[in-house]
Amino acid sequence: MNTLTTWALRIDPLRGLLSTLSNLLALGMRLYVAHDFFLSGLTKIRDWSSTLYLFREEYHVPLLPPEAAAVMGAFGELFFPVLLALGLGGRFAAFSLSVVNLVAVISYPGLAPAALKDHYIWASMLLVILFYGPGKISIDALLWPRLTGRKEQSDA
Repeated sequence: MNTLTTWALRIDPLRGLLSTLSNLLALGMRLYVAHDFFLSGLTKIRDWSSTLYLFREEYHVPLLPPEAAAVMGAFGELFFPVLLALGLGGRFAAFSLSVVNLVAVISYPGLAPAALKDHYIWASMLLVILFYGPGKISIDALLWPRLTGRKEQSDA
């Protein structure tokens, strides 16, 4: 046996561990982003008059009246994080929250650099979920094989 084959056989048991860890990482990213967006949505509905004031005076969402933007923002921050956390329509939820994240950055020119870094982190995590899926610890991973008739879906 050559050295490369010997090395490959030695690290092969790590594949299972790394696969498990990657699924835990996907779950962690989903929960982290979902938590932050959901809390923001709760803040919006907790004091709706303040939310409307902010959308009228501070946030300048393109193409939408402030009231519609406030409703859509609150809905997006409350609905899509639940889907993301559950891994139900994980890629759809990641895409939808990416749009919410992008609109937030565009519509608030006074965003502090430290807060902008949070948006970059969320965007990065959402892109990973969008491209690689929510992982095997998700409702998608349970439902997708049943819906498609396949035994396993590697990118769920």
